[in-house]
Amino acid sequence: MGKRLSIKEHISVQEMEKLYRGAKDVVERSQWQIVWLLAKGSKSEEVAIMTGYGLQWIRAIAQRFNKGGPEAIGDGRHQNQGGKPLLDDQQQALLVQALEGDPPDGGRWSGPKVALWMSEVLGRSVSPQRGWEYLRGLEYKIKVPRPSHALASEFEQQEWKKKLQQRLQELEIKLGQSLRLWTMDEHRVSLKPVIRRDWFPWWEVPIAPVYWRFEWCWVYGFVEPSSGESEWWLFDRVETRIMSLILQAFAQAEGINREHPALLVLDRAGWHITDNLEIPPGLFLEFLPAYSPELQPAERLWPLLDESIMNKVFESLEELKQVICNRCCQLIRQPEILRAVTQFHWWPSTITCDV
Repeated sequence: MGKRLSIKEHISVQEMEKLYRGAKDVVERSQWQIVWLLAKGSKSEEVAIMTGYGLQWIRAIAQRFNKGGPEAIGDGRHQNQGGKPLLDDQQQALLVQALEGDPPDGGRWSGPKVALWMSEVLGRSVSPQRGWEYLRGLEYKIKVPRPSHALASEFEQQEWKKKLQQRLQELEIKLGQSLRLWTMDEHRVSLKPVIRRDWFPWWEVPIAPVYWRFEWCWVYGFVEPSSGESEWWLFDRVETRIMSLILQAFAQAEGINREHPALLVLDRAGWHITDNLEIPPGLFLEFLPAYSPELQPAERLWPLLDESIMNKVFESLEELKQVICNRCCQLIRQPEILRAVTQFHWWPSTITCDV
């Protein structure tokens, strides 16, 4: 038979039970349960079975309580403030200021370079890992900047967002009915390889076959961001005559006419803004401000389209076209995915003005 562990009477058994049942912290509750059961006369082996803890831990809790009383019970990690940080508040502020510029070597910041900066400030060697930890602790992350044309006007872009809603409202009042809001863009795909990151087993060195050739075709993509509905066409080139044919086919496919009008947002490519472009009845065009592809929801279609051709090589342009056509058909059947990537937070979803 096991020997009973003795518990000093710092408090009564009834008080121990009350503290056990009223404890909010899980660790504190389990420790009070151990002390209470031992104080009631249970053997350590019995307490181990009832609580699921090992004998060594049960003896440690008993010794802790006998030595320190009720104050010794609880999760000591809550009072553990950890070690002193390498950099004090002033030094961290200096690091943030340094990160706003270039590192001393003129390259880009990294964990080892931050550690080297810390070594110079502290006057002792600092592990490269600590530099990475401080970058993460200061909430720095590696990001790819979103491209923005140097000639783009932020003011003009913000004004255009307001103008788009106003144009919809004006057309609705003029025509006496609501309009669907579509957007379109063109994307060139070619036999030139598309190399992108993908998931691979950690032990595998990924290899993407490449065969550089310069033959291409153009994908014309239409999407209605509010619903995710889409239409796609594939041609060997872009020009005004083809654009006119595509607009006619798009209007026919979506039932767009004078009784069912729509507004189409597109960029200022030459074959879009020419007076020779034939626009079907019921379809109205709205042009993006200059140098503003980031305002174009249809731009978000192309990463999804390229998923079918990335890290692959194609023997001919016809083989590439077949893969692209299959991918377009798949995307047509997945409007929820297209809506998720094209419905910008500022994009008008419904027309709310009274007719």
